[in-house]
Amino acid sequence: MSKLQVFISSVQKELENERLAVLSLISTDSFLQAHCEPVLYEFEPASPRKAFEECLSLLNKCDICLTIIWKEYGHAVDGISITRHEYRLAKSKALPVLVFIKGDGSIHRESGTADFIKEIAKAGLKYKRFGNLLELLKEVRASLLKVLKERFSIEPTSDENKIAEQTIKATSDFELQALKRLRWEDLDHSTARRMIASAEQKKVQDLSKDDLLGSLLARGLVWNDSDTAKNYATAAGIVLLARDPSAVFPHCRILADAYSGIEPDGDPADHTDIREPMPLAIEKALAFIDRNTRHPIRVVGLNRVRLDEYPPEALREALVNAVAHRDYEDGSRKIMLEVFSDRVVVSSPGLPPVPLTLQKLRAGKYRPCSRNPILAQCLSFFHRIEERGSGFRRMHDRMIDHGLEQPHLATDTGYFQVIFLGPGDDLKRLRVPAGQIGKTVPPSVEEQLNKRQRKMAALLVKGEELTSQKCERRFAVTRDTANRDFARLIELGVAEKKGAGRATRYVLYRVK
Repeated sequence: MSKLQVFISSVQKELENERLAVLSLISTDSFLQAHCEPVLYEFEPASPRKAFEECLSLLNKCDICLTIIWKEYGHAVDGISITRHEYRLAKSKALPVLVFIKGDGSIHRESGTADFIKEIAKAGLKYKRFGNLLELLKEVRASLLKVLKERFSIEPTSDENKIAEQTIKATSDFELQALKRLRWEDLDHSTARRMIASAEQKKVQDLSKDDLLGSLLARGLVWNDSDTAKNYATAAGIVLLARDPSAVFPHCRILADAYSGIEPDGDPADHTDIREPMPLAIEKALAFIDRNTRHPIRVVGLNRVRLDEYPPEALREALVNAVAHRDYEDGSRKIMLEVFSDRVVVSSPGLPPVPLTLQKLRAGKYRPCSRNPILAQCLSFFHRIEERGSGFRRMHDRMIDHGLEQPHLATDTGYFQVIFLGPGDDLKRLRVPAGQIGKTVPPSVEEQLNKRQRKMAALLVKGEELTSQKCERRFAVTRDTANRDFARLIELGVAEKKGAGRATRYVLYRVK
């Protein structure tokens, strides 16, 4: 089933932040994203009639009309505002029409707007009022869920609902700001093309300038000023795609220091102030760690392998999380990266948003939520990191697989910290990455196996084929126990099943 097209109708300039908020909700909520696609008319032509015709043409292809009203009536064609024309067309087509009105009845509105609201009420359509973006997001999601269930028999799971509720509650207003500080022509288009190509699974060279702009508008990274027909970066667009985000937001940068000892001092051995589009800033921060940590050589067979003191994948995950989930409304502090002789510390401004706590994160028992969902989603396209709340688990696994302790999570004076403890003087602890030493079972997987399952895995690594009957004899277990053991090995990607019936056997899983 193709996605349902949700047309977002409003006076553009007056309700730009609200339009961006709704676009962000539909584009980043896991359930809504799977079933809906937001449609906004963002290119304002010189003629109101041409805008009217183009808007109605777009709406004709949509399945749901979502109308937001505040004070202004907007451009009129034949004495009726374009937004009102859109409402009437949706009603004539019997589309579900969802109406959201900003403010209560005491607000002074233009006469045309007041008359429009009376028309909606007279039609018996129940509209929702909201006072701020948080209330709007809650009302929009609830209304869309109702329509999807009643009209299209689509319902979210309880987990999808819980995650959405937590994300809406935690969401910051920062990334939804519509600013006139940076035109889209001044963004880093090379970085933008890489991001959009990755998100839409296209080749960079296949994206035209219009394709690129359309995708940035659709993802809430750029907005169109209807008065001037010019396109500007939103706050999220500036963080991700400005050549120097700190020129607009001074706190949007990474301060990196490397010290020769285990404590900070006034004379770091290396220092850099990273001011680039945040996807590139993360890569530069990783390069800073690489040049300020050790890289012992390990002989594997006939090869000399250069090891990293810390697993780059775990460090990348921590830096992406710091950029995606920091508190951007705290304009006084930057992301801090500190490299010591015994550890690496990534500090992000802001404590975990409610309902997350340090205890829940340490235990791994939490539902994911983000105060900056647009940033989190777009960074995931660059770094291929899923937004499934499993980032800390991946950091844990990479560190364990590397021969090191799991990362420590902490808070310090309003910063959330991820601390990676190094090998100290014992560089022999470091393990060669599994891909460079042939067939192995990663330690992070091994720790999830019981003693018998570890022995079975060891036999598979040696090249043996196992059967239920062989394991019953060797380990003195029942057929059911052996089958449960094999099921666990398959679940963790250690074994794969071959054959059927009496010919069933299990071998080491090989990546296709």
